[in-house]
Amino acid sequence: MAVDKISSPVDLAVSGMRAESMRMNVTANNIANANTSRGPDGLPYRRQRVSVSAQKGIGGVNIAGVKADFTTDFKRVLDAGNPDADDNGFVAMPNIDLPVEMMQMVVASRGYQANAAVLKRYQDMVDVALEVIR
Repeated sequence: MAVDKISSPVDLAVSGMRAESMRMNVTANNIANANTSRGPDGLPYRRQRVSVSAQKGIGGVNIAGVKADFTTDFKRVLDAGNPDADDNGFVAMPNIDLPVEMMQMVVASRGYQANAAVLKRYQDMVDVALEVIR
């Protein structure tokens, strides 16, 4: 396997930190909109997901974008007094499960911490190398 590009440990860790930071922001937005039954388009809020891909060679990750989750349907909740209720009294609610979102937040947070640890270890190695040179 030929490797076209190898990035520095700093570049790798920073790209990972950016991706995990984006995941935390999108997950926080999902949690904030978990009860939004009508958005600007008149539909309930749809769960968002961050799409990432590996860079060519050994180069970290690219954030491909934020995409709506169309794999799950909106939840139907019985709430006849809600102005968004249909004729049967059901309201279409976002396709967000708070326990899943909280788990995603923890996973993204741990990924961010792991990348920060890589930066710290790299800094320690550079400090030791400079000390040896002196």
